[in-house]
Amino acid sequence: MENGQNINYTRIEQAIEYIQANFKSHPNLDEVAEKLHLSPFHFQRLFTDWAGVSPKKFLQYITVEHAKKILKKDAQKTLFDTTFEIGLSSTSRLHDLFVNVEGMTPAEYKNGGENLVIDYGFGESPFGDVIIASTSKGICYIAFEQDPVKAFQNLKIKFPKAEFQHKSTLLQQNALLIFNSDWTNLPKIKLHLKGTDFQLKVWESLLKIPFGKLSTYGELAYEIGNPNASRAVGTAIGNNPIAYLIPCHRVIQSRGIMGGYMWNPIRKLAIIGWEQAKEEL
Repeated sequence: MENGQNINYTRIEQAIEYIQANFKSHPNLDEVAEKLHLSPFHFQRLFTDWAGVSPKKFLQYITVEHAKKILKKDAQKTLFDTTFEIGLSSTSRLHDLFVNVEGMTPAEYKNGGENLVIDYGFGESPFGDVIIASTSKGICYIAFEQDPVKAFQNLKIKFPKAEFQHKSTLLQQNALLIFNSDWTNLPKIKLHLKGTDFQLKVWESLLKIPFGKLSTYGELAYEIGNPNASRAVGTAIGNNPIAYLIPCHRVIQSRGIMGGYMWNPIRKLAIIGWEQAKEEL
């Protein structure tokens, strides 16, 4: 599944990882380009084509100070309050407008997907290859994974008793449109999720975080009516089965620290910066 887009993302990921590890020495464009075995001109063009902004500008979007600025922008309003005040034409309300969530039945939840037929396929994103799976009711799984064999093995772990078909569906194709920058014609996306009532509540709250914005574990706990449940919220986020579409990457620690990410913390930084750059364009 290696293609130009994924080769480019791999290089972007390497650049961000290098800068994260060496930020105290303030590496310049030439130094980062050399580590990627590219000319400074080629690296600058590659990065700008991918992110829409220069490497220097992009890195401003993923600094701790920027995260803190976003979180403290309006102390009187939560990000959830802001979401519902945005006009319907705004891309920031993508998930409120287009995503329906349906939990699996208690029987489906307990029996590991027995009697479920799950179609799965592979797709591309600005952040690497993805595996995407769906039932007749909606998308049940998305994960970033370069190795298709490993990707399918991880899917089977989630639904050990399901029947699988390697088949691309319209549901999957529609869901992959989330990686486009223009969502005006995006069809409604349906999710069919396997989770506890608490997990479903947390995942639905994640869907309300606006595109390009951030929230914290504590704020999510407050929004679902369990202000002391930050740790449980973090555990539920860590079990999120739908990469990117359920945007667990938009949750950071209250101190502005980005925190971990199931699909690589460097990818989380890349996604946050990419989304914030798109909002500025």
